[in-house]
Amino acid sequence: MGQEKTVVLEVNAFSDIEDAVERELVKADKKAEEQLEDILANKEDKPKNLDVTQLYLGEIGFSPLLSAEEEVYFSRRALKGDEASRKRMIVSNLRLVVKIARRYNNRGLALLDLIEEGNLGLIRAVEKFDPERGFRFSTYATWWIRQTIERAIMNQTRTIRLPIHVVKELNVYLRAARELSQMLDHEPTPQEIAESLDKPVRDVIKMLRLNERITSVDTPIGGENDKVLLDVIADNKGHGPEEDLQDSDIKLNIIKWLEDLNPKQREVLARRFGLLGHEPSTLEDVGLEIGLTRERVRQIQVEALRRLRDMLGHKGLDLEALFNKLT
Repeated sequence: MGQEKTVVLEVNAFSDIEDAVERELVKADKKAEEQLEDILANKEDKPKNLDVTQLYLGEIGFSPLLSAEEEVYFSRRALKGDEASRKRMIVSNLRLVVKIARRYNNRGLALLDLIEEGNLGLIRAVEKFDPERGFRFSTYATWWIRQTIERAIMNQTRTIRLPIHVVKELNVYLRAARELSQMLDHEPTPQEIAESLDKPVRDVIKMLRLNERITSVDTPIGGENDKVLLDVIADNKGHGPEEDLQDSDIKLNIIKWLEDLNPKQREVLARRFGLLGHEPSTLEDVGLEIGLTRERVRQIQVEALRRLRDMLGHKGLDLEALFNKLT
């Protein structure tokens, strides 16, 4: 009983437990404020020989993840200007930032810098999240976290590797994608971005691929020379632009087919196979992100793949072959 309790909110029962949540907010407010001040402050006095990630994880502690019902409750209050609820949303999702930031390690910015940039995206996501649209906060926040991290990497390294006119053009596409994400409940597809900019879809695909690839191939490989990955990788596949576009069309079709699944099945497959802006994740990680057990995630995945297999079978297509082409 001495351990910190997590408020459990039942669906459609917010009014019955509002007093209890108020008491919990009062208790959590001071702790959350102290945590945020420490986390967002510059930690120049930390010993450099210590692992910065471990130091950071120690600072954020083990704030419990919010349930779907708690997310709705606290995000509604945050939108109304309640500072304690805003801080609760931020502190409870700091581990999501660390998880995403680790994927961008060794791309020109230190891990702690990546985390700090990701925190800015998390704060922005909390400010703009609309719980009435029916999807989980982590799904929405992931896009904002990734965008702020990628923008920081681009500002740090890419501007000296790409002609300025290319950087400006790329920013136009990324800005359109951000604006669309605020109006839609998913990361915008190339078709949606193309329509908003009145540009050919192939141009959008080309720029989005550039955004995904240029940083990783420009990353120094270490050692005594200044070579980057692009200098030492042989192109054995011989992929040309036509084949790249064909792969993109396949991915877009798979995303369209996912729309025929129910929301839970769609979210599980997107997270498991790295679609709709997600990175590929294990069953256990997916369960932690969406609040389900590993076994339940596995069951949903089996059901979703069976439905997709049946749908594609009627079109004469092989599900496994299509997924293998994307991985």
